[in-house]
Amino acid sequence: MEKKTIIINVGRQFGSGGKSVAMELGKKLGIPVYDNELISKAAQDSGFSEDLFEKSDEKRRAFSISSRLSDLIGSQAENYVSDKWLFSIQSETIRNIAEHGSAVIVGRCSDYILRDFGCTLDVFLTAPEQVRKKRIAERCGLTEEKAEAMMESMDRNRQEYYNYYTFGNWGTASNYDICIDTSILGIEGTADLIISVAKAAGLL
Repeated sequence: MEKKTIIINVGRQFGSGGKSVAMELGKKLGIPVYDNELISKAAQDSGFSEDLFEKSDEKRRAFSISSRLSDLIGSQAENYVSDKWLFSIQSETIRNIAEHGSAVIVGRCSDYILRDFGCTLDVFLTAPEQVRKKRIAERCGLTEEKAEAMMESMDRNRQEYYNYYTFGNWGTASNYDICIDTSILGIEGTADLIISVAKAAGLL
């Protein structure tokens, strides 16, 4: 029997354990996981520097110099690349990944980019603020106060980025197939639940 192709798109609040759940899904299903790897692949595919993609990664730089210059002088801005162009390149990379087999893709509006792909499961992961602050503080060696500031900043960046490029609402339940509080089942339990939903939906 031919193995089915599935793309699991994982949106996540910062500190909810999204990357860990994605890695657990990849391990259990034997499929690749793309998070920061998307930056390297997009840079490789386009020939541009990874640094360009890292600076605009899930952030909308509304007043960036490169974006304003590109808008002003268009295709003649050979030494500048707008954030919209970088998003377009990364979107094409995500589509190419999906066309070549199963994968878990973390963030980067992948649920929107692959909305017409047909064999996707769109997931959003959340957790109570206190749980997320504690996880961030332990992972980054920060006080809870600084962890909270980082959490709020990262979530704000992700929300602005997602809403700008998708015209949708980041984290709104109706945008996803399933939303999960990772603090209830933990990392492995959350991954198991996602797999169970995928099987029930006939995607696995």
